[in-house]
Amino acid sequence: MIQKEVFSERLKAAMKKQNVKQIDLVRAAQSQGIKLGKSHISQYVSGKTVPRTDILLFLAKTLQVEEKWLIGISDMESDTAISANKNRDLLDKNDTSNTIQTTSAEIISRDISNKEERTMREFKKSSKLDNVLYDVRGPVVDEAARMEEAGTHVLKLNIGNPAPFGFRTPDEVIYDMRQQLTDCEGYSNAMGLFSARKAIMQYAQLKHIPNVNINDIYTGNGVSELINLCMSALLDTGDEILIPSPDYPLWTACATLAGGKAVHYICDEESEWYPDINDIRKKINDHTKAIVIINPNNPTGALYPKEVLEQIVQVAREHQLIIFSDEIYDRLVMDGEKHISIASLAPDLFCVTFSGLSKSHMIAGFRVGWMILSGNKAMAKDYIEGLNMLSNMRLCSNVPGQSIIQTALGGHQSVEDYIMPGGRVYEQREFIYKALTDIPGISAVKPKAAFYIFPKIDTKKFNIVNDEQFVLDLLREKKVLLIHGGGFNWKQPDHFRVVYLPRIEVLKKATTGMAEFLSTYHQ
Repeated sequence: MIQKEVFSERLKAAMKKQNVKQIDLVRAAQSQGIKLGKSHISQYVSGKTVPRTDILLFLAKTLQVEEKWLIGISDMESDTAISANKNRDLLDKNDTSNTIQTTSAEIISRDISNKEERTMREFKKSSKLDNVLYDVRGPVVDEAARMEEAGTHVLKLNIGNPAPFGFRTPDEVIYDMRQQLTDCEGYSNAMGLFSARKAIMQYAQLKHIPNVNINDIYTGNGVSELINLCMSALLDTGDEILIPSPDYPLWTACATLAGGKAVHYICDEESEWYPDINDIRKKINDHTKAIVIINPNNPTGALYPKEVLEQIVQVAREHQLIIFSDEIYDRLVMDGEKHISIASLAPDLFCVTFSGLSKSHMIAGFRVGWMILSGNKAMAKDYIEGLNMLSNMRLCSNVPGQSIIQTALGGHQSVEDYIMPGGRVYEQREFIYKALTDIPGISAVKPKAAFYIFPKIDTKKFNIVNDEQFVLDLLREKKVLLIHGGGFNWKQPDHFRVVYLPRIEVLKKATTGMAEFLSTYHQ
């Protein structure tokens, strides 16, 4: 039992001893991030109420007294020389009408005297995360955030998020979502709305993906969720999966987190960043379950021709591998090229094809993605049961996002205006390629799709041994944010990724800064 009168008298005595006013306590609390108003202090001083445990501890520490003394369960005053006799007199005034039940304060107070003898329990992250890498939002980005908090403006060329760079969602898509919001308040089918999956199925038909019905389509909170779901359902400890290097790092991270081993095959810069088929063959063994392709590619912007895709299919056929094809940028292809879904070339294999609206319709924040199961589903019957289980466990994906898929995939595709000569993405691609390759010590393969370029830096010229340090140095000196090649599981410290979504005037400022920086840089 805490006596309000006892607490009030002792609080006032301690404040007097320390020459502390009520406003001083309020300010001290604010400096420590503790919510404590002057009205609260007034109620404590007047004896109308007593504080909760965290405020009690703050008051005792600030006034340099023992917590137990302050609440009246001890006569030990600590550093405050207030008469013990007076305290005992106050305790004798045991008016039950002025007492309240303490929830945990008395127990906590009793434990405080022993706190020096106890070891605090420490919670650490799971060891499953020890080898997980996701530097697209990693230490370099953390440093940029710190700089921004300090008032520094940072030019961000690090993440493929169209909206902040002035790319707008088609008006019709926004209108349709507004019209359907009241119909999207409940859960949908775990696999997705019928209308959404029907539209995706028809899209798959246009891409010539074989053997697809509406129950082979799953919507997701972006492709990212579905990648994680697929890896979790497939991989056991010791299983291996082939993933390109450089890659979109979520693939490697999800495979690792699922307990599998990501085995990276090389994409050859000298051959337009196409997968090295011989390297793929060398890295297949009895533990290999699947191969991942990212086409169009992030981070290189490469687009794989039919001949390369056919070679990958042949390797997968020889070893009966699942093919996972990340095709989120399939509608962002330039120079008159056409994207080919690898699943259209592999009707006898089990394929999972990923796509969505984040990039093509500039609505990354809506988190609208999907995956399509196709080909020989008989060989993956048990795996599909696992996919269904995990799909059901997350209940469903974002229903308002699903509601616009049918509208987004039908009619005029506004993204086509961006990727034609004169369009923003096309012209920014042209600018960034020339601006970067004009810098001494920088070379690059011109991207054919998406909105990324993956330049090579002459490590001998600049004595670069740590690519992460290079982008950190650039960030701190020129306020330009990039992601180093190592963030995409590229082993050599000689590449970095640039997102060319900003307008040309911003790209010009960034590349001018990079040129100035590299004119004197030596690691």
